[in-house]
Amino acid sequence: MDLHPVLINGSWRSADAPTGSFSATNPTTGEALEGRYPISSRADIEAALKAAAEAGPIMRALTPETIAAFLESYASKLEENREAIVQAAHAETGLPVEPRLSSVELPRTTNQLRLAARAARERSWTRPTIDTATGIRSLHEPLGGAALVFGPNNFPFAFNAISGGDFAAAIAARCPVIAKVHTSHPTTSRLMAECAHEAAQEHRLPSGAIQVLYRMDHALASEMIASPAVAAVGFTGSRSAGMTLKAAADVLGKPSYLEMSSINPVLLLPGALAERGEALAGELFASCMMGVGQFCTSPGLVLLPGGALGEAFVQSATEKFASGTPGVLLGKGVRDGLEESVQTLIDAGATLLCGGKIGPEPGFRFQPTLLKVSASAFVKNPHALQTEAFGPVSLLVICESESEWHGALSALEGNLTGSLYTATQNNADDALYSQLAPALRVKVGRLLNDKMPTGVAVSPAMNHGGPFPATGHPGFTAVGIPASMSRFAALHCYDNVRAERLPSLLQNKNPTGKTWRLIDGVWTTADVA
Repeated sequence: MDLHPVLINGSWRSADAPTGSFSATNPTTGEALEGRYPISSRADIEAALKAAAEAGPIMRALTPETIAAFLESYASKLEENREAIVQAAHAETGLPVEPRLSSVELPRTTNQLRLAARAARERSWTRPTIDTATGIRSLHEPLGGAALVFGPNNFPFAFNAISGGDFAAAIAARCPVIAKVHTSHPTTSRLMAECAHEAAQEHRLPSGAIQVLYRMDHALASEMIASPAVAAVGFTGSRSAGMTLKAAADVLGKPSYLEMSSINPVLLLPGALAERGEALAGELFASCMMGVGQFCTSPGLVLLPGGALGEAFVQSATEKFASGTPGVLLGKGVRDGLEESVQTLIDAGATLLCGGKIGPEPGFRFQPTLLKVSASAFVKNPHALQTEAFGPVSLLVICESESEWHGALSALEGNLTGSLYTATQNNADDALYSQLAPALRVKVGRLLNDKMPTGVAVSPAMNHGGPFPATGHPGFTAVGIPASMSRFAALHCYDNVRAERLPSLLQNKNPTGKTWRLIDGVWTTADVA
């Protein structure tokens, strides 16, 4: 049976001595989809690494305008091929065409590419710094090697290794990308990669600038990280896979930027429950069901007070979850992992309020599930009770006193987000908020007030990161250009280098007239006096 080609060194070609093949599965029906894809051998890996090594210096020498034009052209081609790409993603993920794929995620992806183009062209992301007294000047420049990007299963466009935030940031920083796309949506990825390849040829990017592999042995993935051609790793996925890649990168001192597990604690303070508890139960249910709970920012943990207020909320939320319809999950692995995670929570002391079962066939489904546990039990077994259940699942933690609120927060691991709901009509929750917010602040990357965390806006101010185990490093974000671009750059310093030998952004004249530079402690777009 013919296999779809891989994209290596500027051409779509047959995989070299593949070790096997696979096809995607339609999660709505459980049936295999047409088209088989190769499992790449060492020969493919070595060819991709060689091409990336050759592309590195060429990418670094490209003008920001060339990079920006490529990103904008790529975005336009994705829009031109919207129908085919969206239909492929719908078949491979079960996510709805409207509004999710066509009207929300694809526009978010093209917007992200255009924001990266704007940042590349404007260049302030490089943070040029000039100290005229010492003759020392510095800025951020490309790492010099390739970014090896691993994409997740839950966002086939916006986080895809060939089109998502890591891809956009690395290319905008003028690094080649080797994209290891997710095996759940190979056809979606191939169609997008065809658009990227066409745009790359039009703008004469080097042949190894953009390469695509579908699947490989895990050991080969670790060997790729060890190659001198790879300068950094971008990853979105499970904690176990992320930590394996991190271990391989850490041995070599290479940066790895990992987005892993997060349960995104939501705190419902007493005044908020007294004021609008029924509505908050509806907000929680809607957020947990968004994308069938398969968002990295889904609210998997809710802290709330005990007593009558807490009991009323538990009852209302249970009714809503119990009446929910099992939605289509991304695949069998997600469904089986979800069943295992829920059982882990129960074994750790949580009480199942509703759901907890695999949904009806065909396809892969799981019942909306709600559990609860006391705060005292939570702090006794915090690791197991923070198991991420990647799906429509949430755990309610009942806090009977202010000290139990603090105890639960102290036991939290790092998360992408944390939310606090307070009374809106009076100051009933202000004192408790002032006590709890600082404790939550250091546990999360993004702090929210009076809203669920599920949405992640593509904004320069966004932090889609957080303390471990949400990510591998709390100082970086996977969403938010230009900040995310710094992950794929190195700080280069020039000491007493002659003016004509300096990069243009460090010379006395501002080459764009618009780039912000820190000159003798003052941010300005002016030339050096």
